Amino acid sequence: MTTRTYWLQNMEKIARPVLEAAAENRLRTEMLRYSPKPAAALEAFGRSLAGIAPWLELEAVFDEEERRLQEEFRTLALAGLRQAADPQNPQKLYFGNSGGAGDQPLVDAAFLAHALIRAPKQLIGRLEEADKNNLIRALRQSRDIIHHDNNWILFSAMVEAGLHQLGDTDFDLMRIDYAYTLMNSWYVGDGLYGDGREFTNDYYNSFVIQPMLVDLVKRYPLIATNAKPYDLAFADQVLARAERFAQFQELLINADGTYPVYGRSMCYRFGCFQHLAQAVLQGFLPEAVTPAQVRCGLTAVMKRVLAAESTFDETGFLTVGVYGLQPEMGEPYINVGSCYLCLEVMLPLGLSENTAFWSDPAADWSAKKIWSGQPVRRDEAYHEATH
Repeated sequence: MTTRTYWLQNMEKIARPVLEAAAENRLRTEMLRYSPKPAAALEAFGRSLAGIAPWLELEAVFDEEERRLQEEFRTLALAGLRQAADPQNPQKLYFGNSGGAGDQPLVDAAFLAHALIRAPKQLIGRLEEADKNNLIRALRQSRDIIHHDNNWILFSAMVEAGLHQLGDTDFDLMRIDYAYTLMNSWYVGDGLYGDGREFTNDYYNSFVIQPMLVDLVKRYPLIATNAKPYDLAFADQVLARAERFAQFQELLINADGTYPVYGRSMCYRFGCFQHLAQAVLQGFLPEAVTPAQVRCGLTAVMKRVLAAESTFDETGFLTVGVYGLQPEMGEPYINVGSCYLCLEVMLPLGLSENTAFWSDPAADWSAKKIWSGQPVRRDEAYHEATH
């Protein structure tokens, strides 16, 4: 079995129950078995799509079996999008704060919008105009939810980006600009942002902050019409910081494939390496880190996490935990739907099998090199000029 085949098999195992339920208009019912929270279905669907979107978008798929699976999943995703936003559908997903959904729909409307941005041809281009308009109406509902002054500002910004990609002429650039302003003010140094005014030591730079910020500045590098010289450099700063953070993420993979479990939301499992996966996908790995060592490191992480037999329940859905079923590891806001953020580690499947990430010979990642006595370049902090 090739490494890509291993990734594909586990991507399918994790995502299929969600995509099939969404396409068959039963995802809300499925999620009610695990949580009374109305937003749980959108959590599962939006997060799953955000992780597999680059693969759905990939055109250079050469393996016949993979092409078959890809087209099947594209069809399921499109059907799920239609069902999710159809205003006439009694089982439509919650995008606003109606029905006791609270403020959670803003979070997962943003993950769904991120999926649309990552797969514009396959997830937007193949939708009928009526379905696009339904999605626009659905995403607009999340505007009624006031974001918190932390990583949530990026959710509001990402929703606007999704609306723009869908063709909404009434999207609000100021929400994106505001996110840039606050995130830049919360930058704490060495490639890391605070999650609000106070720095918290967790994986939210990878769960949300840097992947969303990078994708936003790539599409909207400059918004202010009266930009100052330092504003002009913001997109470059974001990418430079992202490169440094990718280096730090690679260092977190232990020699045995484990990784430090600290901070909140660790039940997202290997979704904590979303940023490293995105660095591979978009080509901003630091020079000292090769695609092959990231492939091998992330594969070791997957194998370690998925070795726990209770990672899935009897119907194939994920369980809450880090290593198998560990409900005590979940915060009050965590439910089964939340855990599908783990699929964000699958972003490199959006690279063709003949790219360096998939085709280069196996290579040890940094921790494995260090603890086997191999030569390794020492780590150095990243500094940027102040204005």
